[in-house]
Amino acid sequence: MDGMLVPVVMFVIGIAVVLGGYAIVAWLPGRMERGRIDQRIAEVTTPYQHDTESASHIVKRGAQGVIPALDRAAQDTPWGSTSAKLIEQAGMKIGVSTLLLACAATAGICSFGAVAVFRLTLAAIPGSLLGGALPYLMLMRRRTLRVRRFEEQFPEALDLLSRAIRAGHAFTTAVGMVADEAPDPIGPEFKKTFDEQNFGLPLKEALGNLAQRVPLMDVHFFVTAVLIQRETGGNLSEILDNLSHVVRERFKILRQVRVYTAHGRLTGYVLLGLPAALAVALAFINPSHMDLLFKERMGQMMLMSAVVMQVVGYFWIRQVIKIEV
Repeated sequence: MDGMLVPVVMFVIGIAVVLGGYAIVAWLPGRMERGRIDQRIAEVTTPYQHDTESASHIVKRGAQGVIPALDRAAQDTPWGSTSAKLIEQAGMKIGVSTLLLACAATAGICSFGAVAVFRLTLAAIPGSLLGGALPYLMLMRRRTLRVRRFEEQFPEALDLLSRAIRAGHAFTTAVGMVADEAPDPIGPEFKKTFDEQNFGLPLKEALGNLAQRVPLMDVHFFVTAVLIQRETGGNLSEILDNLSHVVRERFKILRQVRVYTAHGRLTGYVLLGLPAALAVALAFINPSHMDLLFKERMGQMMLMSAVVMQVVGYFWIRQVIKIEV
């Protein structure tokens, strides 16, 4: 029975390696820099905080976790700043310490569960890796969904801005209208930009912070267009109308691309799961045949090579079918 459990353990290890590699790949792109909005707003509002009790709520503060000291210590580390930025982009009101404790808790639970199920101490390693990555995977999934909702609602926000400017409102007033009338996540993100500008942050920096919080190319185009218009002049409402049209047309092309690449995505999933599923099936059908791969030195090297090539092939296929529009 132990020989039949070894393929199952290797299957779990392979899944953990794939999930961990996916988390690292999604983690690496340039997200290592935090804005310093808190310091700027504190400088502007400090002289008035002692006058009224409500003034203490003017300064924006980040979400505090269950261990505030750990949150403050993590602010000066690349991991802490990246995690805080990821939490902010996901729209969650938790601290870095809460995320860290969640990772530790899920790692312990999954490790204990893997040992209890497979009755092998070695199973604690993939169990802990998988459990520790779960909170980050869930957070990145929520961030992806929120950014996707923002992208879908962004053309309507641009139309609202254009209509407000055409009606005679100033650009900052139009941003406030979008913040009040648009749904989440458009409304809260524009509300932050509107409040930052009202509290003394230059409009250029407030819009730059919006582009950092929402990592979308369309938002970068919007910020660049507004800043160029403020320096050189021009019809801003017409610029926003054209940008809204371009975003909608890009959505059409993107949906067509997803249809054309559906076969490649399905192929990647099949090629990733088929060898592991086949190994588990053969372990039950002919255990002695599969035991050679786990007991012999050559078999172990072949298994490790197969896992590495499977992971590399999966991400290779993802890069091939990833088309930027």
